[in-house]
Amino acid sequence: MMKAEPHPGAAGLLGPWGQLVIGVVAMTMIANLQYGWTLFVAPLQQSFGWDRAAIQVAFTIFIVCETWLGPINGFLVDRWGPRPVVGIAGLMVGASWILNAYMTSLPMLYVAQTIGGVGAGAVYGACVGNALKWFPNRRGFAAGVTAAGFGMGSALTVIPISTAIHDHGFRAAFFYFGLAQGLAICLCAWLLRAPGEAVASGAPAADPGRRHYTPRDMIKTPLFWLMYVMFVMMAAGGLMATAQLGPIARDFGLAESPVTLFGVTLPALTFALSIDRVLNGVTRPFFGWVSDFVGRETTMVVAFTLEGLGILALSQFGHSPVLFVVLTGLVFFAWGEIYSLFPATCGDAFGSKYASANAGLLYTAKGTAALLVPYSSMLTSMTGDWRLVFFIAAALNLVTAALAACALAPLRRALARRDEVAFRVPVGTPAPAAN
Repeated sequence: MMKAEPHPGAAGLLGPWGQLVIGVVAMTMIANLQYGWTLFVAPLQQSFGWDRAAIQVAFTIFIVCETWLGPINGFLVDRWGPRPVVGIAGLMVGASWILNAYMTSLPMLYVAQTIGGVGAGAVYGACVGNALKWFPNRRGFAAGVTAAGFGMGSALTVIPISTAIHDHGFRAAFFYFGLAQGLAICLCAWLLRAPGEAVASGAPAADPGRRHYTPRDMIKTPLFWLMYVMFVMMAAGGLMATAQLGPIARDFGLAESPVTLFGVTLPALTFALSIDRVLNGVTRPFFGWVSDFVGRETTMVVAFTLEGLGILALSQFGHSPVLFVVLTGLVFFAWGEIYSLFPATCGDAFGSKYASANAGLLYTAKGTAALLVPYSSMLTSMTGDWRLVFFIAAALNLVTAALAACALAPLRRALARRDEVAFRVPVGTPAPAAN
């Protein structure tokens, strides 16, 4: 059951493992648009004098555009394949940061973030959907490896971007990194393929002998909406940490405090960003692989509980520079797996034929969660510290862990039993006579 299924006749870059690698590279190229954003918040605030909450609206716009167009992006990928969608998306990603390099007002910033969000969402949806189709029997691992490119992709560029901002200003950092990332995505698009390019003709990519839900059918099920609510609850806390890590470190008074770990000494914020990016990437294939063996819900309970406890610990002990680095790493390690567990669970429950569109529809939950990010700044301004924000985020994680065990698992089993019975009964078979 756990063995990957290579597509017949496919090898090298056109085989499952080659396509997985290409997808990871493309995802790496969009990572900075989200995970590098926190490095630009302070320079923008210092340069223009804008309110922090107003700047973070741009982050929310990016996330909303990245996620809420997911169903449309998925539909286009399922119909035409990943190449044209990712190719156009690469141009948009590059244009977004180049526009940021020349913007002079908040509306211009918001427009640039809109373009970048649409492009990044198309890349994300195409690559994750393609992975789910190429590896129907190892969805957790494949989705996790692909999502790891997004979660860990900025780890190698945190220091170069920070250095570029310090030495040459934020405009130069936006321009040169935007240009490089856009060109790299376009190259990946040229190499991407769907399994046999058969999806456009309506042939299922995998999972023969089972029901394949269309997005319209999927949203009629209680299971989908439960997963959606759980995704929103889990994503909210992690997005807050992603967008606000820089401001949190500065409010704690330790952003520039030196921290020495593993023989390396860096400022606390830079160290935290570097480690967090790595762990946020590693967690996705790790927990995805674990879930392929022990089950999705069991893995969710463990990971979500771990994150909730990590957030509580960060609120209590995060004023220590060393513990700030260690605990933010724990939070990101226990958060990033949602981007492998939820797509894999979606594929398990609803089939592979419409995997890109279905996963894209579920992924809009991240955009819904992003609407809550600006409120974290507002709550902090009202209360004077981050404690209430931390407690709310931790509570959301612990409640979601309980839902995974008590609600998600039973609903999934019930849907599977119902589909099995319905699939095995031929259409037109008379109903049994009543006694």
